[in-house]
Amino acid sequence: MPLQHSSAGTWQRTVLLAGVVVLLVSLVVAIILASVLTRGKQEISPKMLKWKDRGTTRNLQEVILGRCYSYVTARHPELGDKDCLKIWESLKHAFIYKNPCNITTEDYQPLMELASHPIPCNKSLFWSKTNDLVHRYTKSNHNFLTLEDTLLGYMADRVSWCGDPSAPGINYESCPKRSECESNPSSVFWKMASKMFAEAACGVVQVMLNGSIEAGAFRSSSIFGSIEISNLNPDKVSAVQIWLMHDIGGPQSESCSGHSIKRLKGILAERNFKITCEDNYR
Repeated sequence: MPLQHSSAGTWQRTVLLAGVVVLLVSLVVAIILASVLTRGKQEISPKMLKWKDRGTTRNLQEVILGRCYSYVTARHPELGDKDCLKIWESLKHAFIYKNPCNITTEDYQPLMELASHPIPCNKSLFWSKTNDLVHRYTKSNHNFLTLEDTLLGYMADRVSWCGDPSAPGINYESCPKRSECESNPSSVFWKMASKMFAEAACGVVQVMLNGSIEAGAFRSSSIFGSIEISNLNPDKVSAVQIWLMHDIGGPQSESCSGHSIKRLKGILAERNFKITCEDNYR
């Protein structure tokens, strides 16, 4: 009988040991399979789309919020009721997790409504190919405002952003140029902001153009030529004053009687605007 009990105990231990071994083997196999499957998923996970322009500005949220708070507290305290956090959220929702070639005006509409504000009459200053000069001028002369001197333009000036369908939804490496697709976040934003800026203009408006450009100071394809002119309201705008800027000692490719300025005057005259033009040297 003792021998039988010993044999039974040995058999039970053997079965238990075999069960433990099988369990361990199964666990190892499961771990290996999980590792292989996870690696496979990582390899086939979607990558960020690649474009030719610079990617989203680093710390975009901090940049936009900082500029917004600065604008409504230090520069224009009369706009202190603007909710900068809501403005940032509406900008983010306009592009995050979206293909940057499929942005629409509807995406930006909430942002435009939140950040818009009145423009005083006789203060609107439009420009084309005079970026540095016109903003040096408005910094020293507060009698005029460019689009970049409004809340929308101030927040977005020289800033880049775009989304991507894959996580984290924002592409910090690259964004599409206009030549890659027109419905990109930057182009749609600036077209909408420019349209709204032109619609808000009243009284006498100014436009600063570059008279030292060989191709002509006025271009129909520019934002000013293709969007802003057509959205000036003849019932609100009484006159358009053209400032034609020339480099001192440089080429004077076009004067106020030049071919492209004549074309601009014709477009403005058709819409019943009074027009003046003066040559200036910088």
